[in-house]
Amino acid sequence: MHDDLSPTSRALLLLELIQNSPGIGASRLAERLGVSERAIGRYVGIVREAGVPIESTRGPYGGYRVGRGARVPPLMFTTTEALALVMAALDGHHNAADPADPVGSALGKIMRVLPESVASPVDAVRRISAGRGQDPPTPEPETTATLVQACTSNRSLRLVYRVNSGAEHPMEVDPWAVVVRHGRWYLLCWSHAKDARRALRIDRIRSVELLDGTFTPPADLNPKQALEEQLSEGWKYRVEVVIDAAFDDVAPCIPRALGRLEAITPTTTRLTGSTENPGWYVGQLTEIYAPFRFVDSPEVQAAAERLGRRLLESVQPATEVNGSAGSEG
Repeated sequence: MHDDLSPTSRALLLLELIQNSPGIGASRLAERLGVSERAIGRYVGIVREAGVPIESTRGPYGGYRVGRGARVPPLMFTTTEALALVMAALDGHHNAADPADPVGSALGKIMRVLPESVASPVDAVRRISAGRGQDPPTPEPETTATLVQACTSNRSLRLVYRVNSGAEHPMEVDPWAVVVRHGRWYLLCWSHAKDARRALRIDRIRSVELLDGTFTPPADLNPKQALEEQLSEGWKYRVEVVIDAAFDDVAPCIPRALGRLEAITPTTTRLTGSTENPGWYVGQLTEIYAPFRFVDSPEVQAAAERLGRRLLESVQPATEVNGSAGSEG
């Protein structure tokens, strides 16, 4: 029944059986594991050496049970479950193939207690992943854990943050939430010095210290929505667009990263935001299936004109686009 299990895996399965059936006897354990009753004593010894107190009672009604207060869930994965777990870890954290990385170390511990038939394909996936290129910087687990703790307990923080120029600045903030967006980790917070909402990349936080002060976060806070709005602000080119459609019709088409939407009238909506890349921004606006116009946004409007000419040239002869088709000298 369990011919492919290593001694460690059998010991973990024995632990699971004892946890689920306190007082289970050696004969029943031997039957379930497919081993002799004498071997049960060896597997009990392995579990005890791992620090789990297994108590035994002799006699016709005796058996095994886990000592009071001990509850260690065994790791019993199928090949599919183990591969899915490792692939998910590698997809979000490619350094998981490195045994020196915290995630890689955790995966290594899991693999060491898997049966060989399960561990072998999982290890192959890890080795293939080791050839991948470098990922963008990822947060330190210790830093992230401290930030999550501060958000949960509403504790203010003092931290050091590295900006784009490489300079490091001390900040005191009220941490509202840790949010993940497109694989990047952010701390959504309120900056005491700026007296404004901020979104900080956690991989740029160099140090963090819990302060004694506490705070009350906004009652209606939607962390994901607030982050999207925050990331649309503060860029080089300001954008304002008036859309000839009702707010409820427009909202599903506009990513929050483009800016803030507000109803002007029952049939018109305003979008305000900013961008570092007008061409990219215009491309996002093409998802709006309603007439719209720019207000005081010359750079983005110019990008829209360039895109419009390119699209026309792709379906019409150049002379026709320039208005000279059919003319003679």
